[in-house]
Amino acid sequence: MPIAEKPIIEHTIEKIVKQEIIERIILSINLKFEPKFKEWQRMSHNPVEMVVDRSKSEEEKLGAVTALENITSKIDDDCLILAGDNLFTSDLDGMMRAFKEKNAPIIALYDVKSRDLAREYSTITLDTDGRIIEFAEKPKKPKTTLVGTCIYILPRRTLPRLREHLERGLGRDEPGLFIEWLHKQEPVYGYILEGYWFDIGNLESYKEAERFFSKLYAQK
Repeated sequence: MPIAEKPIIEHTIEKIVKQEIIERIILSINLKFEPKFKEWQRMSHNPVEMVVDRSKSEEEKLGAVTALENITSKIDDDCLILAGDNLFTSDLDGMMRAFKEKNAPIIALYDVKSRDLAREYSTITLDTDGRIIEFAEKPKKPKTTLVGTCIYILPRRTLPRLREHLERGLGRDEPGLFIEWLHKQEPVYGYILEGYWFDIGNLESYKEAERFFSKLYAQK
């Protein structure tokens, strides 16, 4: 999907490759769109390893949390995790510094500045040290306008929690539910993104992001 004449995924990868500490970029894709992604990879020459979900129907799909567990179970290192429908203007420098300082799971947050809009997301309440103390999924009466994004940094010691979450039957397809559970098991901290963030989950949000980034790039 192009935004400002460039695939959404490239906007994200450009931010990742600037982080010299990152050694590998692994892209989880599904079988249906594998040819498109391989065509994109040949043209972009990005240093990406692809892992393909071989399921052929909705019923067979692993789910996002299961896919994450399958990939990270083979990794003995800290992991930066970004969902493909995130599009943001902030770089990752501040979040990486926060992770280094806290040495604990970090989730990127965004201030939507509207309690009405916050009802559509997971709202996050932090203490004075930035630790998550409350996580509410699509609350009717949000206490805050800070919402969670699917941008995480998980230390290697936390990765086995994905398997634990699955074994407890707590959901295999919603990473937000994993974070909601995780913050009750160990300290999880929030990092508030600067700039703008878009959750491209439907045609309306896609068009909004396209208008914004096309205007942004035209000004440069």
